[in-house]
Amino acid sequence: MITFLREGLRASTSPVALLVLAPLLGASLSKAQPAQKEETVLELDTITVTSGKTEDKVIDDLAGSSVVTRRQIDLLRSSRVSDILQGVPGVAVQETGTDPGQAVNIRGLQDFGRVNVLVDGARQDYQVSGHGANGTFYLDPELIGQVDVVRGPVSTVYGSGAIGGVVSFRTRTIDDILAPDERYGAVQKLGFGTNGAGAVTNSMVGARIGTAADVFGQFVYRNADTYRDGDGNRIKDSDSELMSGLFKFNVSPADGHTLSGSALLQNYTFTNNGDTGAGTRFGNDVTANTYTLGYRFSRPDNPWLDLSVKGYYTTTENSKRVVTPSRTYGFLGVRPGDRLDYSKETLGFDISNTSRFEAFGLAHALTLGIDGARDQGATVDRAGGYGSAFTPSGERSLIGGFIQDEVRMTPWLRAIGALRFDTYELDGGGISSDGSRVSPKITVGVEPIQGIEFYGTYAEGYRAPSITETLIQGSHPFPVFNILPNPLLRPEVAHNLEGGVNVQYDDVWTAGDSFRAKVSVFHNRIDDYIDSVAVGPVYNVPVVPGMPVEACAFAPYLCLIGVQDQQYQNIARARLQGAELEAAYDWGGGFVTVAGTIIDGENDVTGDPLNSVIPNRVSTTLGFRLFDSRLTVGTRLTLVDGSKESVTNPAAGYGLVDLFASYRYDENISGNITIQNLFDRQYTQYLNSEPSSGLTAKFGLTVKFASR
Repeated sequence: MITFLREGLRASTSPVALLVLAPLLGASLSKAQPAQKEETVLELDTITVTSGKTEDKVIDDLAGSSVVTRRQIDLLRSSRVSDILQGVPGVAVQETGTDPGQAVNIRGLQDFGRVNVLVDGARQDYQVSGHGANGTFYLDPELIGQVDVVRGPVSTVYGSGAIGGVVSFRTRTIDDILAPDERYGAVQKLGFGTNGAGAVTNSMVGARIGTAADVFGQFVYRNADTYRDGDGNRIKDSDSELMSGLFKFNVSPADGHTLSGSALLQNYTFTNNGDTGAGTRFGNDVTANTYTLGYRFSRPDNPWLDLSVKGYYTTTENSKRVVTPSRTYGFLGVRPGDRLDYSKETLGFDISNTSRFEAFGLAHALTLGIDGARDQGATVDRAGGYGSAFTPSGERSLIGGFIQDEVRMTPWLRAIGALRFDTYELDGGGISSDGSRVSPKITVGVEPIQGIEFYGTYAEGYRAPSITETLIQGSHPFPVFNILPNPLLRPEVAHNLEGGVNVQYDDVWTAGDSFRAKVSVFHNRIDDYIDSVAVGPVYNVPVVPGMPVEACAFAPYLCLIGVQDQQYQNIARARLQGAELEAAYDWGGGFVTVAGTIIDGENDVTGDPLNSVIPNRVSTTLGFRLFDSRLTVGTRLTLVDGSKESVTNPAAGYGLVDLFASYRYDENISGNITIQNLFDRQYTQYLNSEPSSGLTAKFGLTVKFASR
């Protein structure tokens, strides 16, 4: 499969290679400078602020960054975050078919905050430990306006812990439903689908109050049914129900001053048997809420002050009630109706200012900032005690400050230098720990040929141990072994070397066409990497609940042999390296995109592979615009390599074909159709606990009313 994947990547990108080489062969090309076209797929032209807190096009960003726009989300009828991020290089989403929560993996790193997930700038630090991901978040695609992704240690400007990268979700705003000259309006979207896709309704309203204020409101209801995999097997408990509301406002009392606020409320209900599908059956009631309040000052006549102040509060709570206890739980006296409650509250702030000035013939964008977050996790377990053992209660505080200077030296040479100071404190169960560190970053960009810019980066990141990694303490239900706390855990430190090239040209083959590409290679070494390891003496464990350990000496056939306790420990070093490609060509009448990822990672001490490293993958999309661009039709092909047999849960490689069509009757009425997994392929995405869905069709209709 790997040979096929690599050859397929070469074959798919051969036009791209020709385009990259074109200027070197003497082609007459001009550097891209036009405004972004509304109907193109050149998301690389979209403005982002994620990697450096200063606005820049993705294609000009000296980092492994990507953007997924609302237009792209709608075109493919995304119903989960995994659908949205499927075509982003270096990124995967671990999910459980029986739980709407999802975890983002960037360049083989995930869990315990290694990827900083933000919703409207607010950290999503919820985490429950089990057999699935150690760190999930809840967010429905209908609420998302844009996704910004930066791969690699970028915690310099986005808080402590992001040694894997940052995924920043911006929820919908009034600009998503009203044109600049429209005063008020409403949008109603209806969708339904086969094979578990169920029904969704999305109602949005907004109004501009003169030029000084605007308000926006949204209500989303989604009812997902159980789905069947490619072999026709029904995936039990894959149904869920969501009710969600979003409210936003902006007030501009004077020129350059903006006060904004938002409230996002989500409620998910579903039932499952845990991550493995074989445990105690719980009914789950999840509330995931995010509140933000911010102030922004920015005015062209004052380049010294571009100030952003934001405070936020997030809370995720899962109130679980036992429906049917497993044999082990029943032996402990657990009965239907017993409760297990998880909660994580995060109170945080983010303050930064960018000053733009010239000194000694150099143009500077100097950003100073400070940010902090306090996590408070609580587990109340009246259903066996395993939940409170594996997800202990505790508190953790993160505080950091940074300085970053973006310097333009010549039209073809620029550099970014930054320093960040982090400190943390962790308390719970009579155990406490703390630490601090300064992390540097330096990036240099060179454009030797107009339209082709090379960059190199060295950056360090710092992740404090999580509450669970430090305080976890208890016995696994079956097989029975102990999980031990470790108050001596040291923070992880990432050392990332990265090189890349950004390519952008217009009028390549025909007038008005556009080509964009980003290629990067990286080597991320993580010192004091935290992983769960076997510790202590080897012992035997009975397979029959309640059977004494001593019986193993007389009936070894009723016991598991060679069991050890587990503990989170610092291993000396972990290494991840790989390459990524993202490219798009748009000729007006159609478009083609390519995204490819090759990643390898291992424990440098033992030589064993890191289980979190995702398989190699390539995805390509081909689309055509017809009838004056009213109709867009196309297909997406995704090829995924088989994971290594030496990892804990290997999965076979697979190929997927999706079809999509979108028709805009006028500016107020549109509809779309998507067919996923056209050939009903049976597959399980690496790290997922259940097979993914087979052939699925989705349909949507959107109607808008607005007044000018």
